[in-house]
Amino acid sequence: MTIRFIAASKLPTPWATFIMHGFEDEATSKDHIALTLGDITDGLPVLGRVHSECLTGDALFSMRCDCGYQLQEALKRIALEGRGVLLYLRQEGRGIGLLNKIRAYHLQDQGLDTVEANEHLGFAADLRRYDLCVPMLDHLGVAALKLMTNNPRKVDALTRDGVIISERLPLTTGLNSHNEQYLSTKAGKLGHMMALDDFTRAGDENKQHKP
Repeated sequence: MTIRFIAASKLPTPWATFIMHGFEDEATSKDHIALTLGDITDGLPVLGRVHSECLTGDALFSMRCDCGYQLQEALKRIALEGRGVLLYLRQEGRGIGLLNKIRAYHLQDQGLDTVEANEHLGFAADLRRYDLCVPMLDHLGVAALKLMTNNPRKVDALTRDGVIISERLPLTTGLNSHNEQYLSTKAGKLGHMMALDDFTRAGDENKQHKP
């Protein structure tokens, strides 16, 4: 695994000013980033998220998934904590890439669920890898994570790769009429530890803060 640190800079966001660290995977020529806040090098577990790129959800506000909602919620929680790390990995569509993801979306439009669509295209349900997290976290001085995720496979994969997970914290936000089946499939077929009753519906976060 050859992950090379490139540079770091400030990144102001609506929630906090993070430090953005850029890394290059020399084997794949893909770029990955980490966002950090506060002192994360004291050896104590750090509130964190390992987030795989989702252009449609993160940047284009898609309601077909919960990725963009999870990204924003994770950054909000880190800002409230005053300390944390978010790794943003360039592995779109659970590792199948953007164009194949669009093909999978087309199949979902015809009635397949997210797992069936990937398998119909000849892919496994989830092709993501997490071994690249280890050198990134080592560079940042992070010893252990309090990981925000609903995905037990992610916890297992990170643990196998050498990341210490001291705690798993659920991340249940962004439920809406467009992604309800998608979230049900993640729970039923991919084993995500969540129930739809646990979710905050998209838009409800703002309602809760109105006087």
